[in-house]
Amino acid sequence: MGFVPLDEDYPWDQLAPYTERARTHPGGVVDLSIGTPVDPTPAVVQEALRAAADAHGYPKAHGSPALREAVCDWYTRRRGVSGLQPQAVLPTVGSKELVATLPSLLGLGPGDVVVLPEVAYPTYAVGARLAGAQVRAADDVAAWAGDPAVRLVWVNSPSNPTGAVRSAAHLREVVAAARRLGAVVASDECYAELAWAQPWAGDGVPCLLADEVTGGDHTGLLSLYSLSKQSNLAGYRAAFVAGDGDLISRLLLLRRHLGMIVPAPVQAAMIAALEDEAHVHNQREIYHSRRQRLVPALTRAGYAVDHSEAGLYLWTRPADAAQTCWQMVADFAELGILVGPGAFYGDSAGDHVRLALTATDERIEEAATRLEGRHVSRAS
Repeated sequence: MGFVPLDEDYPWDQLAPYTERARTHPGGVVDLSIGTPVDPTPAVVQEALRAAADAHGYPKAHGSPALREAVCDWYTRRRGVSGLQPQAVLPTVGSKELVATLPSLLGLGPGDVVVLPEVAYPTYAVGARLAGAQVRAADDVAAWAGDPAVRLVWVNSPSNPTGAVRSAAHLREVVAAARRLGAVVASDECYAELAWAQPWAGDGVPCLLADEVTGGDHTGLLSLYSLSKQSNLAGYRAAFVAGDGDLISRLLLLRRHLGMIVPAPVQAAMIAALEDEAHVHNQREIYHSRRQRLVPALTRAGYAVDHSEAGLYLWTRPADAAQTCWQMVADFAELGILVGPGAFYGDSAGDHVRLALTATDERIEEAATRLEGRHVSRAS
């Protein structure tokens, strides 16, 4: 049936020996392998969570009206979306659970095709296989346009792991091709507020639901977003999906049956996070500062950073010589730096590693210093 084998290893478990090697460094390990936030959850969000702690009744799977209004306002203010209605918004328990379950919730199965990026977060493929559907990795719309077996198309912009950003023109092409097939387009956009390159810096990146992409018609479209990155809410599992009201209604019905509900205090905290832009700006500046320290250090150490126009990662390879990602993982581990191998993200990604910006300023400085020391030792 194409289900995920129960004995298949979790990819990140393969890093265990490299973790042990990195830990032997005299200055300790600098873990840049996973993008888990390390900075404090904003006080305004913590206060909202505490104020909502008396949550004796069951929350609504659809989310509170106040939360859904806050999401709509945020899409209008920050993502260039007009006409989004509160009934077309649904909170989720983090975004990963919806990525993994969406093909099943949409009723996909054997014979159906799920399209995903060639270099992609592995959960897109896991979710397709869990439903028994086939996976097709393709960045070129022409590779799947016109195939009636295609039922779901994933977009990830900014990309995890590459940080590449899809233009509004590309999104329009995806939407047009999918609509001709009656396929759903789901766009994972959780890094959209962390843009470093022009013209997106400070203004996010093109949204699947934006008027410049859809002309205001959200039919067949779903935008997924998480507050884990921009608001340091990874531990809250605070996310949402919005778009086609009919699709949201179908998802809501199933999620009510399954009991997939965001806790009421977390919903209150999400409202506070969405309404306060100051902390998002401050966090963006923190990540920008870390990026500005780490990129030149990588360059001086003989590495090139590809794409990485947005998001929390630096997509890295040797500038002058080919290496496998595992050779690079080993080289970084010798410096006490743990990085993510590109092989986790697709067959074409085996010549890169991913470095996360989610380490403290002190640890980022330590990593940069070690990389610069490597440059000095190689040059001498």
